[in-house]
Amino acid sequence: MTMTNWQAQWIWGDGEESPRNEWRCFRKSFEVPHSEGLSNPTASLRITADSRYVLTVNGTQVGRGPVRSWPFELAYDTYEIGHLLKPGEMNTVAVLVMHFGVSTFYYVRGRGGLLAELNDSEGNVIAATDATWQTSEHVGHHPRASRASCQHAFAEYIDASLWDSSWMEKEYDPVNWMQSVVLGPVGMEPWTVVKPRDIPLLTEEIITPVRVESLAKIKTFQVTATLDIRNGWIDGSEVHANRIHFLGYTATSLVSSKAGKVTIGFLQSGECFKALSLNGEWIEGNQIYGSAPERYVDVDLQAGDNLLLIDVSSHIHTGKLQIGLYAEEEQVVSFQAPASYREHQESSWLRIGPFDAVELIDHQRVRELESEHPIYLELHDNVRTVEDLSVYKDWIQPLNPKYVSEVDVFALSVWRKENIRYAVPPQLQNAIIPNAEAASVPVFEGYDTEVLFDLGKEYSGYLAFEVEANEGDILDWYGFEYMAGEYRQDMFGLDHTLRYVCKAGRQRYETPIRRGFRYVSMTVRGAKQPIKLYNVTMIQSNYPVAEVGQFTCSDELLNDIWEISRHTTKVCMEDTFVDCPAFEQVFWVGDSRNEALVSNYLYGVQDIIKRCLRLVPGSKHQTPLFADQVPSGWSSVIPNWTFFWAIACAEYYEQTADEAFASEMYGHIRFTLEHYLTNINDQGLFAIKGWNLLDWSPIDQPNDGIVTHQNMFLVHTLRVGARMARISGDQQGVALLENAALRLETAINNHLWNEDALAYIDCIHADGRRSQVVSMQTQVVASLTGVAFGNRKQKIDSYLVSPPSHFVQIGSPFMSFFYYEALAKLGEVDLVLADIRHNYGMMIRNGATTCWEQYPNFLENRANPNMLTRSHCHAWSSAPAYFLGREVLGVRSLAPGWSEIEVAPALSGLTWAKGSVPHPAGGRIDVSWTVNEASKTMEITVSYPASVTVHVRMPEGYTGNVKELKLQLLE
Repeated sequence: MTMTNWQAQWIWGDGEESPRNEWRCFRKSFEVPHSEGLSNPTASLRITADSRYVLTVNGTQVGRGPVRSWPFELAYDTYEIGHLLKPGEMNTVAVLVMHFGVSTFYYVRGRGGLLAELNDSEGNVIAATDATWQTSEHVGHHPRASRASCQHAFAEYIDASLWDSSWMEKEYDPVNWMQSVVLGPVGMEPWTVVKPRDIPLLTEEIITPVRVESLAKIKTFQVTATLDIRNGWIDGSEVHANRIHFLGYTATSLVSSKAGKVTIGFLQSGECFKALSLNGEWIEGNQIYGSAPERYVDVDLQAGDNLLLIDVSSHIHTGKLQIGLYAEEEQVVSFQAPASYREHQESSWLRIGPFDAVELIDHQRVRELESEHPIYLELHDNVRTVEDLSVYKDWIQPLNPKYVSEVDVFALSVWRKENIRYAVPPQLQNAIIPNAEAASVPVFEGYDTEVLFDLGKEYSGYLAFEVEANEGDILDWYGFEYMAGEYRQDMFGLDHTLRYVCKAGRQRYETPIRRGFRYVSMTVRGAKQPIKLYNVTMIQSNYPVAEVGQFTCSDELLNDIWEISRHTTKVCMEDTFVDCPAFEQVFWVGDSRNEALVSNYLYGVQDIIKRCLRLVPGSKHQTPLFADQVPSGWSSVIPNWTFFWAIACAEYYEQTADEAFASEMYGHIRFTLEHYLTNINDQGLFAIKGWNLLDWSPIDQPNDGIVTHQNMFLVHTLRVGARMARISGDQQGVALLENAALRLETAINNHLWNEDALAYIDCIHADGRRSQVVSMQTQVVASLTGVAFGNRKQKIDSYLVSPPSHFVQIGSPFMSFFYYEALAKLGEVDLVLADIRHNYGMMIRNGATTCWEQYPNFLENRANPNMLTRSHCHAWSSAPAYFLGREVLGVRSLAPGWSEIEVAPALSGLTWAKGSVPHPAGGRIDVSWTVNEASKTMEITVSYPASVTVHVRMPEGYTGNVKELKLQLLE
């Protein structure tokens, strides 16, 4: 059905258009007539919502959605639900809608809304959203849960005792629910277009933890809070996710029952924690301990009120302050508003300022921050008491309570004053054994109880559990990716926690919020007797794929590396490719180019790739240069990421031979490249102020100037654009882009080559200063893009084969992908495998079950020798799954759509290899080979679709037999 024949209307509740972190429930009951001759009617339900929904029909959960979309072209889902309906009876559709109310890195703020329509097989409306739908806020959901991160929306806080979980059942009586408010018809702002979902529904596979990892009794902070400084201080900052620089303070009173020592902890000191003063005394840096981002200070409190003033000025993205207090048990401490502000005050915190705030758009300041603001400096020097604050009353107001979370589960989960571990009793493993007797979780007087579960490897989806407990018992859940011995790598910067307050009796909860982790702790707080725990599971959710691609060989290390690459790729395939399942879940445009190539060799699915490519041009309302992550509230450009998107469009054509799609994308490619070309300077070089990134390493890639690798990738992208223009029949575009590529290539070789170093320099700075840095990254790109040729190409290629020690070395698996591409073009597959064995072998030796974002002990991690990488599951690192299939099995395409392929194995010291590569037209290419080094002979077996032309090429110097099997395709 098209958008024009919807009879449903957009609905919501009364109140704010875009409420912060609101969960709203909707119900509609209706009778379904009998269908003559059919036991089940045919009925399809179309549905979408802003921001996310969970759909239930007659108590059966049907689906989640929608897929990430720009609000002006919102996707809707269609479900066939006839088998769930009861003809001749009342039926109920129930929908939970979670509205974020803030922009994230995968959502652009719209407004709260639900749209749904149920039609029979003739298109007749059975039920459609209108004013007759009943609605209620989910009052068991705590809207003041902490912001998870700038990439995500919110952590989760559920009080099951306040809400009847049977609200989606058809027998439920919605007492005190209200009628929905009609917002308007399909086509209204901000959802001016709604269009059908363009990928299949995601999987939901139940994963059971492999074991209970540990049991401990712990003591942690008695009091915590989280302040959303960004949204609480900077008006209007909910509508975007851009960086902000600002100046401001917050103040509260630490009210203590007696004089004594207290530990104050700050768990996110990278933002919103510049300095603090207690009772008028600024605390010096040497009094604050702990390694970033954790900071702690021990202070002496007087009985009664103690004025705490915190300078929260910062350069922020998430912009939150996480704080915890620990005192000995006989001392009770709380946050309260300063005394003169306490009467009739809901909030314990004051907002002071902001004195100035500057938004950064595309990494460019609108203006400089007024860091010497006189009131900001004066207040720092003059406030010693609560009375002193009155002088600055025009700058002070109570902080709106909706920006204060009175509990910070992350802080409670990661910091502990005491941690006493016990051997795990066998009965506790019953928590993860399906249909077994319950696990009894012990409680310890004066302590909380922590149970830690290990899933065996990282997954991405929805946590679920059953528990029998008393009303008010608290379960705090916290997921993380990595631990080794006593070391636990806590995920600072990401609050993917869940607080669940139990109702009395046995109950089940399944979170609607996606999380990624390998380990998950459950901490029991406030329980007076043991709780019973059942069926702790993870509902793994990813783009649906079959395990078509396979690889094994005589080197077990390579087999392990291929497997972690496969699993990483799978859990990073959601409704788009995402960078990682935990920290971000963001569709980074540049990352996805490499992820698509890996996926082609593993799964052979194309809809997800096409969807990713089509989403990118929607960012032109933010920037004509196209954003580096979409759809996103962060207006951010990494030029290379745009170039990789254009390259990926051409690679999609090579994979599928889809000329119509190539023509569709070409118009967008030309649009953005023409805007990039406006940044060519008088030297003929591309110069731009932006995020000029390629690799996490100390290469010279300033955010303002001429960056060499970026210029080289632009040359290659212009030539890719010309090829797409030729496919699209735009000869004028061919000439425009080819000529621009030639001019830029000439300028690069004229201005960015260092004859003394016999290499390309990394950049020319904005002030005209030529970089003294020479990096492997720049030389790799020079070889890969063809910008280097002749004698220069020979010299550059020699560096790739034997990297000079004084060059900056490759710093991430992402950059290694391009290095491997360049080496493979030179026929140096042995070097590719040697590098894979070394770098990925270090991951395996450190217990990796997925591919890491960085190599172990990379520069960023050296402050903490236990921290081997930031993200432990990162799809931009899955290169081995691509190169083992392409180079070791030797399967590669020679023509668009893989109508012609070659099988040319690289032996690289292996004695045998076998595996499969998906074919985009259907079927797969199976290859197995064995080699006898003594006789220099090989046996190769290849099976493939009969419609494909196959060329088998043995390695130079080898002879042997080739066995081919052609498989017919179904008509």
